[in-house]
Amino acid sequence: MDQNNVFVHAKWQVKEGKLDAVLQLMKEAGEKSTQEEGNLFYKLHQSQEDQNTIILYEGYADANAVEEHRNSEHFKKIVLEQVVPLLENREVVLMNRLF
Repeated sequence: MDQNNVFVHAKWQVKEGKLDAVLQLMKEAGEKSTQEEGNLFYKLHQSQEDQNTIILYEGYADANAVEEHRNSEHFKKIVLEQVVPLLENREVVLMNRLF
C-alpha cells in the first residue's frame, strides 16, 4: 500500500428490526465493491456491544477509486437507495495512512 491509498471508515447505526435486511444487501454490495479495479479491500464488522452498529472498513488505491466507487451503479442502487433508509445514523470518514 502506498501513500496515495484512501481508507474509508463508516459507522452505521441500523434501525431496530432492519439488521437482517441491511446485512443481506451489504453482502451483495461488498461482493460487487471488491470487484472494482481500485478496491484494495472491503470489510464489514459488527459491534460486540450493539449488534445494530455496523462498521465498514474499505481501502482504495487512490481518491479516483473512491470517486468511482461512489459513482458505481451498485453503490447508488444498493447503499444509497436501499440501505441508507434503514439506518438511524451514518458517519463516514475518509482517511490517509500516516505510517
